[in-house]
Amino acid sequence: MTDKTTHFGYAQVGEEEKAGRVGEVFRSVAPSYDLMNDLMSLGLHRAWKRFAIEAAGVREGSKVLDVASGSGDLAAAFARRAGPTGTVWMTDINASMLAVGRDKLIDAGLFAPLALCDAEKLPFPPDTFDCVSVAFGLRNMTHKDRALAEMTRVARPGGRVIVLEFSRPWKPLARAYDAYSFSVLPFLGRHIARDEAAYRYLAESIRMHPDQETLKAMMQGAGLAKVEYFNLAAGVVALHRGYKT
Repeated sequence: MTDKTTHFGYAQVGEEEKAGRVGEVFRSVAPSYDLMNDLMSLGLHRAWKRFAIEAAGVREGSKVLDVASGSGDLAAAFARRAGPTGTVWMTDINASMLAVGRDKLIDAGLFAPLALCDAEKLPFPPDTFDCVSVAFGLRNMTHKDRALAEMTRVARPGGRVIVLEFSRPWKPLARAYDAYSFSVLPFLGRHIARDEAAYRYLAESIRMHPDQETLKAMMQGAGLAKVEYFNLAAGVVALHRGYKT
């Protein structure tokens, strides 16, 4: 046991407790996850993910690891690009979300091997993947530095690590963004997903996530070079990309 604490939204919880609480959130929202993404972002999440897919540089024959794969949007796109000679692994710590992603790919006639695992302890050898991605999952991890170090470890030299995540919006938008996050998101959660608390946690977790420059420094600290980021939707979301040397 440890007496160390970390944030779960705005609350402080024991480090050993956070993964379980995040797991409860995603077990609850898994059935309505894709619908809620469309409603919350007005469909913009699809454009953000397309940008990430283009930035990832995945092509025929690539080996890809999609961490915290969730409902599998990136994994499906990567599988199409990598083709039959490539490999795309889907991982998630949450079995309910991994099942949603698996079923989505099967329905699309695609196959991706699965691993139910913690992003802080990836079950893959070093220098394996051409691209390692995480989309809207890093902020839920207890030790983000460890997860980034693991993603770097399993990337091959010259491979890319990409992180698509909510970030800090342009300052003049902050008040309107806060109003939307703490009123509209819980309202949608209550009436669509039947879980208002889960979407209040979402809004809080975004505020607790490192900003663009801090995350860039964390990726550099994990051993990545040429780290850059691209602000999307005026910084509401940012895509970070770094290369393993």
